[in-house]
Parts: sequence; C-alpha cells; structure tokens
Amino acid sequence: MEALLISTAVIFVAELGDKSQLMAMTFATRYRARDVIIGITVATAIVHLASVGIGAAIGEAFGDYQPSINIAAGIAFLFFAAWTLRGDELTDEEADKARTSQGAAILAVGVAFFLAELGDKTMLATITLATHEGWFGTWIGSTIGMVAADALAIAAGALL
Repeated sequence: MEALLISTAVIFVAELGDKSQLMAMTFATRYRARDVIIGITVATAIVHLASVGIGAAIGEAFGDYQPSINIAAGIAFLFFAAWTLRGDELTDEEADKARTSQGAAILAVGVAFFLAELGDKTMLATITLATHEGWFGTWIGSTIGMVAADALAIAAGALL
C-alpha cells in the first residue's frame, strides 16, 4: 500500500507540466475524453510495467548496495524535481501528430503516448521507485498518478 501511495503522489507531481499533459489536452480537443483516457491508461500501464520490471531487477541485482541505491535515487528525484520545475514543451511535430491523427482514437492516443513516455521522466521516476518499493504497488500507483494528472489536461482540452 505504501508503494502505491508514494508512486501515485510522485508520478502525479512529476507529470504536471509535462509534454504528455499537452498531448492529452490536444487529443481531447479532437477525440472523446473517454477514448483519450483509455488510450493513455493502456499505454501508461504498459510502459510503467516495463519500468517497474527494470527497477525491480536493478534493486534485486544491487540489493547489497542499498545505501548507494538510496543516494542515487535521491539524486534522481532532485533531477526529476528540477525537470518538473523547468517544464516541458510539446514540439510542433508532436502537436501536428496529435492534431492530424486518424483512425481509432484509442489506438492513436495509445501509440502516441507509448512512444512519448519511453525515456520520459515519469518512466525514469517509476524505475527509481521500483528499485526499493514493491513492484505491483509502484506499477498501479504510477499508472494512477499519471492518468490522474493527464485527466486534468483532458478536462481542459474537452472544455476547449
């Protein structure tokens, strides 16, 4: 339960101001909010499942070095905090893809989010959390945190 709560809060905050929120808002101006949320949820669940797998493997492999992992995790979270404060921008190319995507909304949103999240700060934060928190709670919590943050952007996009 602790892993779920911590990862939900950390990923929610990390996602604020991220380009994924801008993509969610853009998609919500084009597609139904329900379809955008479903696409984001599926993509996020897949990316974050891979992330917790990587993080759990790192935590297991370097378990004898737990103090070093904790220090590295702390430094990583300071980096993520600075990255969040700096904000993120949706490039013109990414915005065009979101505006002109065709076909099934859930598939278009899911593929776009899957690709956008690879190597993103929320993926890296999830890996970091999974090095010393339970993988299942971290996976569910990070997915909830991301979808909740993007839901705010979806609501704004739907209003637009």
